[in-house]
Amino acid sequence: MRIKTTREQRILYIKTMVRWMLYYVLIFFSFICMTSGTWTKPVLLVPIALCIAVNNNMYASAFTAAICGFLIDMSCDKLFGYNAVLLTFFCIVVSLLYELYLRNKFVNFMLITAAVSYIQCRLDYKFYYEIWEYENVERIFTKVTLKVWIYTLIASVFIYLIIKLINHFLMPKNHLTIEEAITTRTQQNS
Repeated sequence: MRIKTTREQRILYIKTMVRWMLYYVLIFFSFICMTSGTWTKPVLLVPIALCIAVNNNMYASAFTAAICGFLIDMSCDKLFGYNAVLLTFFCIVVSLLYELYLRNKFVNFMLITAAVSYIQCRLDYKFYYEIWEYENVERIFTKVTLKVWIYTLIASVFIYLIIKLINHFLMPKNHLTIEEAITTRTQQNS
């Protein structure tokens, strides 16, 4: 590891800005895909928000999750803010889990995405259909909700690969501060 110079700090700022711009371009294109077609399509913004939460701090992931949640509410014609609150909560939890306990592995991401997207789909079904006790409402769960969940899981594989590619080239590398460099050097000489 090396100490950051002024030039490297500028490059870090540029890479970070480009990385976040690419994240939001991906969010924008996912929103466009979600607003077109039928109701049985993947909810692409859930795995995008979770994948961003895996690689970033809690505040950035919460902000991005709120934006993704509001976009889900607009594209699915849901109560404005419902998915934003859910997704923000889940992304904060995921960010903390990855910061404290989990490694950035594909299996961990898929398990968390499966759990969060199932909870979100189940709550949508519960609050928008089952609570009103329509006739044969369980058919909506089996014919629509589970299909959306499965499509979301399939799409999350590709989203993970795209965001991993973005992070590979644009995620900042760890550098030592001057204090860490001095203490490391003194420990190596002893």
